[in-house]
Amino acid sequence: MDYKNIYENWLNNDFFDDETKDELKKIENDENEIEDRFYQELAFGTAGLRGKIGAGTNRMNQYTVAKASQGFADTINEMGEDAKKRGVTICYDVRHKSDEFSKITAEVFAANGIKVNIFKEIQPTPVCSYAIRKLKSIAGVMITASHNPREYNGYKAYGSDGSQILEDTAVKIQNYMKDYDDYSKIKRLDFEKAMDEGLISWIDDSLIEDYVKEVLECTINDDIDKDVKIVYTPLNGCGNKLVRRILDKRGFKNIYIVEQQENPDPDFSTVGYPNPEDPKAFKLSEELGYEKDAELLLATDPDSDRCAVEVKDKDGKYKFLTGNQIGSLLTNYILTALKENNELPKDGAIVKSIVSTDLVKPISKSFGVDVYEVLTGFKNIYEVANKFEQVGKGEFIFGFEESIGYNYKSFVRDKDAVNSAMLISEMTAYYKKQGKSLLDVLENIYEEYGYYSNEVQSIVLEGLDGAKKIKRIMEAIRKNPIEKIIGLNVEKIVDYQFDDTGLSKSNVLKYYLEDDSWFVLRPSGTEPKIKLYLNVIDNSMEKSEEKKSKLKEEVNKIIDQID
Repeated sequence: MDYKNIYENWLNNDFFDDETKDELKKIENDENEIEDRFYQELAFGTAGLRGKIGAGTNRMNQYTVAKASQGFADTINEMGEDAKKRGVTICYDVRHKSDEFSKITAEVFAANGIKVNIFKEIQPTPVCSYAIRKLKSIAGVMITASHNPREYNGYKAYGSDGSQILEDTAVKIQNYMKDYDDYSKIKRLDFEKAMDEGLISWIDDSLIEDYVKEVLECTINDDIDKDVKIVYTPLNGCGNKLVRRILDKRGFKNIYIVEQQENPDPDFSTVGYPNPEDPKAFKLSEELGYEKDAELLLATDPDSDRCAVEVKDKDGKYKFLTGNQIGSLLTNYILTALKENNELPKDGAIVKSIVSTDLVKPISKSFGVDVYEVLTGFKNIYEVANKFEQVGKGEFIFGFEESIGYNYKSFVRDKDAVNSAMLISEMTAYYKKQGKSLLDVLENIYEEYGYYSNEVQSIVLEGLDGAKKIKRIMEAIRKNPIEKIIGLNVEKIVDYQFDDTGLSKSNVLKYYLEDDSWFVLRPSGTEPKIKLYLNVIDNSMEKSEEKKSKLKEEVNKIIDQID
């Protein structure tokens, strides 16, 4: 059935509600919009679902959410009665329809005889991961679109270990979803009725208390300057309560909150695009920071799994620290502090994605700690911790991604901005007591291990034409591999789609140059973009930045030449 027929079916089928039909009637003369909404099913992958809210098969709505939940329920049902009794944990964030989608998800699971534990109010993503493990659930769902624009929502699927699902489970769910082209076949049990029958239960507040206790136990140093001035913004997301509570319990005395961004707002009215990876998200934080003379600015994204940082430079101006820089600083701080406290594990591991900075390799090596490299996504980072657990050998210390995601320890098996905010504050206060800023420490790291310069460029290509262009780019570079660039020979090419890397197959190309620099091309799994990652090393930051700019320019020229 082509997209026009599917559109007509949604428009005329009595199963779909009037609100959906009214929305679709408004676009009846907009061919491009109809095509975009119906040319495909919203893809379900290891990151679950993510897309614009609206009517259509390629949108987030009650029907696509229910279909994904039914596919997930069928996957759990094949595990047997014990899995159904262990049940599913459901959590949601501040976005439009998050509450509604969480209840629909619960109704589908309940209708399939699967026990549901659900939070009464918005919670950060790390709390969802924690709750799955704490409640010994067989699976979990977090309704969130993370840092995507306000018109988006999403559906993150988790396994019993508290990590997002891996490829084999995603494929199973996707295959089951194919059985429900007729949406009326999807099972639903009214939320209140399911509660009366004991199939749906609210999660007790004591679980949050347990989570707070575990985060506070991540404290490494308490001999720190707690007078450090910190500005925090939750960017109208769900980090406000827990981040503030943790910082308060840690004894930080000068915490200032960006008032306009304090309360939940699904429109993110004060920031527009709620992605703290974009320094523009710090506009109001900087204003408050200058007023209070704050040394540290913290921002968490809508579901509070990512944490961004700005600090003052020598000229008194705020400087944005990249995810790679924060990951390097935290690696150095955690390993230093653990060693000083005689708590450094003998078989400890730092885990990073293949697109994140190599600077942590020499840092970790100096402490005798191994670095593990995995595919993008915290599910892959914590897969290392899961394997350690299975074999009874190895200890996960810290994991990070360049996209401002970090976590210390493994009681949460996803990135955790609450824990990260505490550790970054502790690290800042620790070095302040020594008379150093984070920029001073970063410069010391560069002097010792080399000047690494990293960058991520996102090339946005929306719609069907964009998806086709991304495919052509990857195919063209596979067929015509680059042999030399910026005057440097290509030493090695790793194709994660076809080469035997020991990791799962993924549509990623990584080019290693003769001077240990590299670049990566990777289509995003959650957004309509292809990403270019750059990692360059030289003997000064000026030379490193210059080399990186040239490399970026030449790769972009190659991409631009592909029709």
